[in-house]
Amino acid sequence: MAESPVGSGAAGIPELDSAAVLLYRWTVVHESLTPADLPRAAAETGIGEHESRQALDSLLDACLLQELPAAPGDPGVRWQPVSPQAAASQLLSDRDSALRAQEESLRTQRRQIQEQHDGLAALMPVYLQARQHAFPQGTIDHLPDKFAVRTLLTDVIDSCRSEVLVSKHGGSFPVAALREALPRDLALLARGIRMRSLYQHATRFDQPTRTHAEHLVAAGAQIRTLPEVLPQMIIVDRALALLPARSGGALIIREPDLLAYLLDVFERDWAQATPYATGPQAAHGVSQTMKQTILVMLAKGLKDDTIARRLGISLRTCRRHVSELLETLGAHSRFEAGVIAERQGLTHHPASPPTPTPTVEAAAVHLTPDTTQPDPAPACPACGHALPPRPQERTTGRPARYCSPKCRSRAYRTRRTPREATTQTSTSHPSRNPPPT
Repeated sequence: MAESPVGSGAAGIPELDSAAVLLYRWTVVHESLTPADLPRAAAETGIGEHESRQALDSLLDACLLQELPAAPGDPGVRWQPVSPQAAASQLLSDRDSALRAQEESLRTQRRQIQEQHDGLAALMPVYLQARQHAFPQGTIDHLPDKFAVRTLLTDVIDSCRSEVLVSKHGGSFPVAALREALPRDLALLARGIRMRSLYQHATRFDQPTRTHAEHLVAAGAQIRTLPEVLPQMIIVDRALALLPARSGGALIIREPDLLAYLLDVFERDWAQATPYATGPQAAHGVSQTMKQTILVMLAKGLKDDTIARRLGISLRTCRRHVSELLETLGAHSRFEAGVIAERQGLTHHPASPPTPTPTVEAAAVHLTPDTTQPDPAPACPACGHALPPRPQERTTGRPARYCSPKCRSRAYRTRRTPREATTQTSTSHPSRNPPPT
């Protein structure tokens, strides 16, 4: 079986057949090769004389054999073997140098293109100002380049005179973006500019985002959170708004009617949002609103991944909340939980700023709206607290016997203890309970 050629002609190195490899190995072992040694090498390697000459030409073309200077008493030709690394360097040095020159030329051209692009992007504020004078009633412009958007945002923020409104969607923000934005925002607040930001509730549970928000609040910014907010939106001095464009980049909005609409939406969300409190326990105050929002989405038939994406939380966290709600409502499925929540009226009330609650179970139970009952509410047999009232319109499901899952577990353990004691007593005194005959 013939061996496959060694090397690749496409890479600039001649392909070597098995005869050339055998002759090269023989030359390395004998340290040199002469025309007189060629028949002997062919005989010892088992190749023909014609194949040996072709192999010699291949080795010379691949620079694997190097001709030695003729000795004073030996005018014949002698070749010395060269290592493959040295042969490759000698054979490809010219091509490598040419490629390096081309790479440097490409870098130079890329740098020139970037400089020209930056120079043209620097004219964007001039273009927008001229458009504003030409169309005083307002304009809507599209910036497809992220670099131009960042440059324009920096110029607009630096020239801000009174207020900046921000709405950010997501449960966490990239650390690099927070590190870049913090000095700019702090400088803005130091100039006396009012800054109001709307985040999602989930940002309270992300450590880098919470630290960033606490720095801004300490510097005078106002931050509030909602279960859901608009996508990225920045409004500067109530005269310019930046919105993300679906095709990339951003939309620069100066049209008064559209600006008024965006301002109304922001003010509506701001009035319903919860202030961003600082401290280690501040993140726990929004659990009631988060659970109520999840109940509303469950009643609508939304899946866990959709709920997690809209609330800015992970899928694992969303499923944990859903499991707690199912246990609290006494439901066995997501659909049943949505039906129970709908019948109890838990999905008909808008989210409101939550009040601190001692436990997660109590927060979930307090989601039940107040319903006037003709009879006093029964007490929990485990703790003695009043049970949540059962709405009159609810006709399915058993009434709640305990105020929380903890009380239900405690009562189960209490009932089980005497039973185990009785079993142990019966085992130790068989005469008191004789088996039936």
